[in-house]
Amino acid sequence: MFILDWLQTGVSWILVQFHQLLSNVLDPNSGWTWAFSIVGLVIVIRILLIPLFVKQIKAQRNLQIIQPQMKEIQKKYAGDKERQSQEMMKLYKETGTNPLASCLPILLQAPIFFALFTVLQGIAMLNPEGVFKWEQYAPLLQNAHDASIFGVPLYATFLNASEVAADGFSPNATIVLASILILLMSGTTFLTQRQLIVKNTAPGNPMVRQQKILLYVFPVVFAVGGINFPIGVLIYWFTTNLWTMGQQFYVIRNNPQPGTPAFDALESRKNAKIARKGGIVSDVEVTDIVSVTPERVQPKRTSKSKRSPNKKKS
Repeated sequence: MFILDWLQTGVSWILVQFHQLLSNVLDPNSGWTWAFSIVGLVIVIRILLIPLFVKQIKAQRNLQIIQPQMKEIQKKYAGDKERQSQEMMKLYKETGTNPLASCLPILLQAPIFFALFTVLQGIAMLNPEGVFKWEQYAPLLQNAHDASIFGVPLYATFLNASEVAADGFSPNATIVLASILILLMSGTTFLTQRQLIVKNTAPGNPMVRQQKILLYVFPVVFAVGGINFPIGVLIYWFTTNLWTMGQQFYVIRNNPQPGTPAFDALESRKNAKIARKGGIVSDVEVTDIVSVTPERVQPKRTSKSKRSPNKKKS
C-alpha cells in the first residue's frame, strides 16, 4: 500500500504539473488540457523507462545469440522436461541472459497504470487521491471531474456509460468514444507485437511460438479489460502503445538482430547507399561508367652509346 500511495502521488503530481503548464495556452477547464496532461505523463514515464528498454534489447539479442545452444538442449533432453529446464537456466546464467528482461517495461508500467486508474477513479467519485489530497491542489479535483472531450468525461468507462447521464454527459457518446479507444489500444498492441515477430525475429527462433501466442492474447486481454478502463486510462495506454511502436520501429530499422529480415533489409540499404556513391559492394567495385585509362609508360634513360648506335667508340 505504501508503494501504491507513493505511485499515486507521483502520477497525480506529474499530471497536475502538466495541467498547470498547458493551462497557459489552453482552457484550464477543458478536457483536452487534462487529456494532453495524460500524454505528457506518458512521455515522462517512457523516458524514465528507456534504460529498461535498452536492457530489453540486449536480452533479446542474447537470446538470439544462444539460440543454437537452446535448440541443442531441447533436442538432447526432449524427453526430460525437468533436466531441459535446468540446462536452460544454467545456460542463461553462464551467458548472463535474462529471458524476463523483455517483459520488464510492461511489468513495471503495470503499477503505474493501476495508480493512474485509482487516481481517475477518485476523480470520478470526487474522492481525492495522490496530490489531490493536498490543500493547494484540492480545487483541481472538481475541475478534473467536470472536464470532458467529445462530450465524454475522462472518468467514464464503457460499462458505466449510463451513469454519466447523472452528471449531464451523453451515454451514447461515452460508448462510442470508449469503443474507439479500446479498438485503438488493442490494435496498436497487436501491430507492435507483429512488427517484432515479422521483422526482428529469426525464422528458427524457438521463442517465435510463444511470441505468436502473445500476438493474439495481449490484444484480447486489453479489449476485454478495456471496458472497465476510464477514458483517461485508455488515452494513457493508447499513447504508450504508440510510443512503444515508434521506439521499436526505430530500433528494428537501425539496430536489428542478426539473421532477421530487418537485418537483411538494413544490409540492403547500406549496399544501395554505397552503390549510389560508386563504392564497393560485396567486394565488387560499382560505378555508373566504367572507363579504363591506359597506364602511362615512363621513358627509360639510355646511355649515349645506345642513343647513337652508328657512332664509333673511341
